[in-house]
Amino acid sequence: MSYPHYHMGSGSRTASRSLEFGKTHVVRPKGKHQATIVWLHGLGDNGLSSYQLLESLPLPNIKWICPTAPSRPVTILGGFSCTAWFDMGELSEDGPVDWESLDASASHIANLLSTEPADVKVGIGGFSMGAAVAQYSATCFAMGRYGNGIPYPVNLRAVVGLSGRLPGSRSLRNKIEVSHEARRRAALLPVLLSHGISDDVVLYKYGEKSAQSLSSAGFRYITFKSYDGLGHYTVPREMDEVSNWLSSRLGLGGST
Repeated sequence: MSYPHYHMGSGSRTASRSLEFGKTHVVRPKGKHQATIVWLHGLGDNGLSSYQLLESLPLPNIKWICPTAPSRPVTILGGFSCTAWFDMGELSEDGPVDWESLDASASHIANLLSTEPADVKVGIGGFSMGAAVAQYSATCFAMGRYGNGIPYPVNLRAVVGLSGRLPGSRSLRNKIEVSHEARRRAALLPVLLSHGISDDVVLYKYGEKSAQSLSSAGFRYITFKSYDGLGHYTVPREMDEVSNWLSSRLGLGGST
């Protein structure tokens, strides 16, 4: 389960510790390997759940890498430890963001993609908290660096975020506007965001605002899908649209 709070509470020092990522599950392509996508689970979940969601999709040309986040104390859960890509405190537009853990997670994901063959297109997707990290990775790609200034090493070709929101969205436009290269990269990256209107965990308005923030920062190829009656979960119709969008944006075709 995930929660609509992607900010770090006061006194959190979990990011400064050395945290180990859990087991990574891989869905091998059933046809010609044309693309690799890292898919990120939500708070308290694991890579096996992602594997089970993705293995039956009609995308034979995609290799799916499904990592598991480290276990860490989570502020919104009163310090209870569970798998989380970063710490979360109470929702606040002006509250501190756990940039250190976001950078650590984004770096781990980029490292998983960095060894893929040069002719294979790479992307990142995720659900809820995983969607937040996927969107953050999109901004790192555009700026050419993580929040800590270390260069971002991967040429992303697609980003998907389901039922999530973008951490630090208020400052994104200013960060990208100052760089011609950042504006160019943002304009080239396709992003699909989808959200259930009845989501009572990460409210629909947060997903909508994330799409608006990315668009105003220069991401031209934003697709935002809304689903009547959908709560904080995925449904086959949504995953069908993800499959169709990926096939189109990545130019996938052929099963051999």
